Amino acid sequence: MASPHQHTLNHSFTLTGIGLHTGVTATITVHPAPPDQGRYFWHQDGPDIPAHLSFVHQTQFCTLLRKANTTISTVEHLLAALAGMGIDNARIELDGPEVPILDGSAKMWTDAILKVGYQVQSEPRTIPILRHPVLVQGNEKALVMALPEPHLSFSYGIDFPEPAIGAQWCRFSPKEFISDIAPARTFGRAKDVESLQAMGFIKGGSLENALVCRQDEWLNPPLRFANEPVRHKLLDLMGDLSLLGYLPPAHYVAYKASHSLHIRFAKRLQQALLG
Repeated sequence: MASPHQHTLNHSFTLTGIGLHTGVTATITVHPAPPDQGRYFWHQDGPDIPAHLSFVHQTQFCTLLRKANTTISTVEHLLAALAGMGIDNARIELDGPEVPILDGSAKMWTDAILKVGYQVQSEPRTIPILRHPVLVQGNEKALVMALPEPHLSFSYGIDFPEPAIGAQWCRFSPKEFISDIAPARTFGRAKDVESLQAMGFIKGGSLENALVCRQDEWLNPPLRFANEPVRHKLLDLMGDLSLLGYLPPAHYVAYKASHSLHIRFAKRLQQALLG
């Protein structure tokens, strides 16, 4: 991510899995792409959808992109993997409505990227400069902000009433992404499962692709990290912020945020950079 030049994949790779919310099995093939193409989705039944803020359509329990009548949901983990590993240009081909959840983390995506490798492209990256702090706030003290700094770093805090989760904080730099953030799995509370399913969500959810807690215990231990939930929130944040294209060097801080607040912040940051 620190290179001045754009990167793409060395070869294509393919993964197949079930969608967390739709329950629909889909196959994704991620291809190399020319410089300045960015990361974008291709679907046989619709137009290309750039992985960009302007195509965000919905942020309830996942990030969903839409162009015309074509939608692609739960894009955040794959986009976090690509952005976290410095892949600027990629053509993402899929045959379903949702990116597979796989094991609930970004590890299988990063493993696949490491296997095929990357290539350095001749065109430079255009990295914006953040000159002033940017802040958005939500309910219950939730916030996302960026503080200008010479290097990229991220911090996240969460606070749940369930003792199994509790209050957690984590800070990391991009060089630690593969080992410390990508393996962190999505999580939820057992008491929310029925209501989410009644709303049409998590049709493909299981103990194989999500951590589930009940008060002071996890139903499917062991955790990969003692603070795996907050690390996963950092993963979601990276995926959502990747929709900006390039992030200016800064310390990005989030607390009790959601996909919706991540995207609100990204739009505010975009405005600040354009202004």
